[in-house]
Order: sequence, then C-alpha cells, then structure tokens
Amino acid sequence: MQQVIESGLERKFCQLGEGLSVVDGTRIEGYASLFGEIDQGGDVVQQGAYAASLQHLAAKGRGVKLLWQHNPAEPIGIWDEVREDGKGLYVKGRLLTDVARGREAAALIEAGAIDGLSIGYRTVRSHKNDTGRRVLAEVELWEVSLVTFPMLPEARIGAKSETAPDMPDETLFRELAAVVQDARRHLASAE
Repeated sequence: MQQVIESGLERKFCQLGEGLSVVDGTRIEGYASLFGEIDQGGDVVQQGAYAASLQHLAAKGRGVKLLWQHNPAEPIGIWDEVREDGKGLYVKGRLLTDVARGREAAALIEAGAIDGLSIGYRTVRSHKNDTGRRVLAEVELWEVSLVTFPMLPEARIGAKSETAPDMPDETLFRELAAVVQDARRHLASAE
C-alpha cells in the first residue's frame, strides 16, 4: 500500500485504466483518479470530490502542479487541463523538455518504465460507507505526479501504442511500496 501523509498532505497512487497517452513525446493525458474504485488503502473517491478545489484554484488563477514522484523541488511540466468527468479526474498537460527530469520522464513513459500517476491532496470531507471504507467526498488537490508505484493497480498507464504489462500480485506490490517508503525515510534522515 502506498498512501503517504505529511503535514496534512495525502497522496494516492493511481495507475490509469485508459492509459496515459504520450503525444509528440511531451504531451500527456489520462485519468489521475477513478471514481468509485477501491484503492489499496481501502479508500474510494466520490464523484465531485475535486470540484470545489478546482474552482478555488481557477478563481485564484492557479493550477495543479505536475511533479516527479511527489518531489516539490522537481516540477516537470504543466497540467493544461484538470477536470472531473463521469469517470474520474482527467488530466492533460505537457512535460517540459527544458527541464532534464521532464525529458527523462517522457523517455521513461514512452519505454513503459513509468506507468503511474499519483494525486497529492488534503482531505476536506470524508465518511465511512456501509462496508467501512473511507469515502473521500471533498479533497483539496495540490498536485498530480508521475510515479513508479501507483495506489490503484487495476488502472494502468503506458505509451499510446503499447499495451501495459501485467501488474505483480498484491503482496509483491505492497512489499515494493514498503521498500520505496523505507528508502525515502532513510534518505530523509541522512539529510
């Protein structure tokens, strides 16, 4: 499971069912969140959860950040469009080739080495459904990152012309996510 909470910021890692399309090597689009899908943390995002946040950002003339692996020091592009539809949170943007990590991200996506998106947000309102799952009713969306390990394994991303590889079983996914989390903690304590 990969859900991180730091200073009120939560992150949900999601792979996209429709696929993150890469056009001209730098333009990308896909779904960063799917409504009604249960992620590995047991949470479900409710339709409309992003609406207030997106309206607030638009009113202030600000946008959702496009980061590399949730690192605020590594913006790698611009989300030109972030909107809700009946399926989920749709994003469309471009990787910046003037940024080294942006060029690397485009190459990794095209090769199929990176296949995940993750949202960084703060929960505004949530409730438990009849099965005890947390339903995110309203979130403050901060960023959508390209990531290695997403939270929603049944959703995939990949280069437009390629099919996504099979995901490892849930146990392997959880073990890999734990290794990544331990490495992040180790690196943070070394700084």
